[in-house]
Amino acid sequence: MFSKCEHLAHWWGSIGWTLPVCQIDFRPGGVWFYCMGGPEGEESCGRATYHEIVEPERIVYADAFADTEGNVLAGMPEMLITLTFAEHDGKTRITSRTQFPSAADLESALGMGMAEEFKETWDRLEAYLAQAVSGQ
Repeated sequence: MFSKCEHLAHWWGSIGWTLPVCQIDFRPGGVWFYCMGGPEGEESCGRATYHEIVEPERIVYADAFADTEGNVLAGMPEMLITLTFAEHDGKTRITSRTQFPSAADLESALGMGMAEEFKETWDRLEAYLAQAVSGQ
């Protein structure tokens, strides 16, 4: 679900957003470049660099805002994201930890609504997984 664009396109981003641009080199040192399209014609791009991938336990990557060419945008908050996967009652529990270089960067991200966007993204993943399990 995290390593292939054909899956990410179904759940990455807030409700109403699409993922028309997705390029992944899923390996340590590899880059994931993506652009999301919003319901009002907005566009938001990111460039993530994978630091660590330990299947099926952990993915660690740095994620930054980017322009449509994949260049990191200066002055925007950058995040170090650690995803851990653990079996829990026959299901997989995902824990996502996001670190910012400074409190100011965290406040900037929260001010942009990033907490709500992450929640919606996880909700979309849950719905996509339910659909995949049911075969629909």
